[in-house]
Amino acid sequence: MGSYTKYVVGVLALILVLWSFRSYNRLVSKDEAVEGAWAQVENVYQRRADLIPNLVNTVKGYADFEKETLTGVIEARSKATAINIDPTNLSPAAIGQFQQAQEGLSSALSRLLVTVERYPDLKANQNFLELQSQLEGTENRIAVERKRFNEIVQDFNSSIRRIPGSIVASIAGLERKGYFEATEGADEVPEVKF
Repeated sequence: MGSYTKYVVGVLALILVLWSFRSYNRLVSKDEAVEGAWAQVENVYQRRADLIPNLVNTVKGYADFEKETLTGVIEARSKATAINIDPTNLSPAAIGQFQQAQEGLSSALSRLLVTVERYPDLKANQNFLELQSQLEGTENRIAVERKRFNEIVQDFNSSIRRIPGSIVASIAGLERKGYFEATEGADEVPEVKF
């Protein structure tokens, strides 16, 4: 093997090594972006969970308010806050488990707000109105952060499935991340009867 051939092989090997480092670093940055987006999702869900005790205490002040509804909200909050996901393992199953617990809390809150309709004094209570407004704002934030998370996950998943990223991802052990998905039945149009 001549010196020119050794030089070419050495340059090609160096290019391959530098390319691998660059590809790996790019995927690590995208993986970190997914984890950062996940932290924001957890942050807005935590904000909602933090508002619930104040909401429950405000509603509790109305002696004849349905205790079963309040208990349902408290239990759903407890289940939702008990689910902790390791941000390095955002698998579809883990995201689904987290989402299911959060949907349980959303459902309990919806029942609470429907029940409140039967209590005009409570509906007019300034503390309740403020908490309800904060919850609505938080639900909007949740939707925004979930959408942002899904976009970042899509970018990451696409990067590790395309060549050359797939080669580097398989060597580095990087796997696809899970998405937030629409709630079951969200694609069905509700039937309205009068």
